Amino acid sequence: MIKKGLTSLAVFFLYLVSLLPFWLLYLIADFLYVVIYYVVGYRRKVVQVNLLNSFPEKTEAERAAIEKKYFHYLADLLVETIKAITLSEKEIMRRMFLVNEDLVPNYFKQNRNVIIAVGHYGNWEWAVLRTSFICPQHRRTIIYKPLQDKAADAMYIKVRSKFGVTMVPMKATLRKMIEFRKELSLTVFASDQTPIREEAHFFTQFLNQPTAVFLGIEKISTLFNSVVIFADIRRVKRGYYRCTFVPLVDEPKQAAEYEITRAHVQYLEKVIREEPPYWLWSHRRWKFKPDNI
Repeated sequence: MIKKGLTSLAVFFLYLVSLLPFWLLYLIADFLYVVIYYVVGYRRKVVQVNLLNSFPEKTEAERAAIEKKYFHYLADLLVETIKAITLSEKEIMRRMFLVNEDLVPNYFKQNRNVIIAVGHYGNWEWAVLRTSFICPQHRRTIIYKPLQDKAADAMYIKVRSKFGVTMVPMKATLRKMIEFRKELSLTVFASDQTPIREEAHFFTQFLNQPTAVFLGIEKISTLFNSVVIFADIRRVKRGYYRCTFVPLVDEPKQAAEYEITRAHVQYLEKVIREEPPYWLWSHRRWKFKPDNI
C-alpha cells in the first residue's frame, strides 16, 4: 500500500510538472543538465566508451564536445517527455512537423500495410504521438518493450496511447499482427532495441562495431508484405522537430535475408553520424559481442 501510494504521488507530481510552460521547463532542464553532468556524472563513463568505440577517428576534444552536448540535450528530452503527458494534439502537430505525411495514406490506397522504423534519436516519444494522427480510420500500432517498473510502464502506455494508437508488447507482436491481418495498419517499431543475450541471433556493423539487432521488422514486413519506411527525426531548435518518412523497402518479399534489417540499421547510423548528440548514448547498447554468445 505504501509503495502504491508513493507511486500515485509520483505520477501526480509528473502530471503537475507537465502543466508548466515550456520556458519554465527548459529552465529546469538547464538545472538538470548541471546536476546530471557535473554533480552526479550520470553514466558519463558509458557515454565516453560508446563515443570512443563509435568514433575512433574523432579527436578526444571532438568526442568531449559531443558528450557535453548530448547531456544538455538529454536534460531537454527528460522535460519534453514529461510534457508529453499533457501535450495537446495542436501542440504535437506544431512541434513535430511531418514533412511528407501523405506517404502513408498513399500506401494505404495501394492496399499496403506500413511499418515505420524509429530509432532512439531526437524526441522519439513526440514522434510516436505524431503518428497517432495519421489515417485515424485505420489501425495504428506501437510495438514496445515493457519497462521493468510496472507503474512507469503503465504511465508510458497511457501517454503513448492517449490519441488512439494500440500498444502491443514486443513478445505479443506476431500474435497481434495475425489478429489485425484483415485491417490496413501502420505499425511503429523501435529499430535499435537491444535483444537479451538468448535472443541475439543476428549481428551487423553499427557505429563501427558488431551489434545485436532484433529481426522483428524484417520478419513482420516479410510475412505481411508491409512497406518499411524510416522516421528521420531532426531537431530544428529547442522544442521543435522535423520528421521525414524515408522509404526503405517497397517489396519486402523480394528482399534478400537480412537486407531489410541492414537497411534500417544503416539509415539510423547515417542520421547519428550527421548529428551525433541526439542519439541515446547513455544506453548500454553493446552489452555483448558475437564471441560472448
